[in-house]
Amino acid sequence: MAVYKQKGSKFWWYKFTWKGEAVRRSTKQTNKRVAEQIEAAQKTSLAKGEVGIVEREPAPTLKQFSGRFMHAVSIRCAEKPRTVEFYREKLNRLLEYPAMASAALDAIDEALIEEYVQQRRKLVAPATVNRQLATLRRALRLAHEWKVIDRLPRIRLLQGERTREFVLSREQEPVYLNATPEPLKDLALLMLDTGLRDGEALALKWPDLHLKPAPTAKFGYLQVWKGKSAKARRTVSLTARVREMLTGRSKESSSEFVFPGRGGNPILVTSLDHQHAKVRDLLKMPEDFVVHSLRHTMLTRLGLLGVDAFTIMKIAGHSSITVSQRYVHPSPESVESAFEKLEMSNQPVPRKKVGIELGIAAKNAVRRNRRNSMK
Repeated sequence: MAVYKQKGSKFWWYKFTWKGEAVRRSTKQTNKRVAEQIEAAQKTSLAKGEVGIVEREPAPTLKQFSGRFMHAVSIRCAEKPRTVEFYREKLNRLLEYPAMASAALDAIDEALIEEYVQQRRKLVAPATVNRQLATLRRALRLAHEWKVIDRLPRIRLLQGERTREFVLSREQEPVYLNATPEPLKDLALLMLDTGLRDGEALALKWPDLHLKPAPTAKFGYLQVWKGKSAKARRTVSLTARVREMLTGRSKESSSEFVFPGRGGNPILVTSLDHQHAKVRDLLKMPEDFVVHSLRHTMLTRLGLLGVDAFTIMKIAGHSSITVSQRYVHPSPESVESAFEKLEMSNQPVPRKKVGIELGIAAKNAVRRNRRNSMK
């Protein structure tokens, strides 16, 4: 079809059909000859596949895409082998479901995901299903970034996931530490007083520790260079008992790592978990008490002591203040104290004091004016 003008428009438009789809655009031109040239150029470009409607290659199935996905994860998380293994294991569970494994990525929609959830929920807990859904979500997001698919389905996690909120009491702490062999005993003490993640504690090297306080500080400190979140890089102070423990270890260590394992490498987190489980079972403590509970205990103690969420976020290396807020539980006394401070700030300032302050301000203004006039 030749170019044409729409009613009320001064510009020429073109309209034609390309592979069954209508292409209609304004040339933004008032000259008909130029508009026809633009139309011809657009058709040529479409024919060459340079712009416009281009046939997309069929999307791969999830099974076909899995290799590319795991390769990307292994590159991005090269320094986090546990994360790589997590995605590999969860991806394998997804591929065990034939309908999901054989589905093209652009055919994985909310209906198929719900079907998968219903089947998996019969076999495993909500938390396990949610981890598999999180893996599927990341795979589809990468496919979307790489323009393999055009649309991301909505993936909703299951409710009712059981969270581990165990906190080691002050009475339980010495019992646990006295029954715990090394190196778990020292690691547990470190986590209880610094709130480090287990992986962060195991990755510590001696240059990361500064046992002597800085000139203007009261405590020594350690530096965390990397961890789970973008905010993991941080400085954490050392309590007296942690400083004493680390000083003792430094005298006996010949490795660059504070907690060395075999071959000069750091201890594996799995080994730490096994050692902890034996002590927990020996003391008949709840199964919810995992190594991570030591970090959770420290942060909970800070919250109970009245430490604000922003400070907890800084100490813990949380990526969001929302995570830190769960540790802050204002007591009725602290709420009452807040209103007492507000009430005091609402009290009128005595006139005599106001007069003195105004007089001082006036004198300062006169002095400034004199200095400016002399310049």
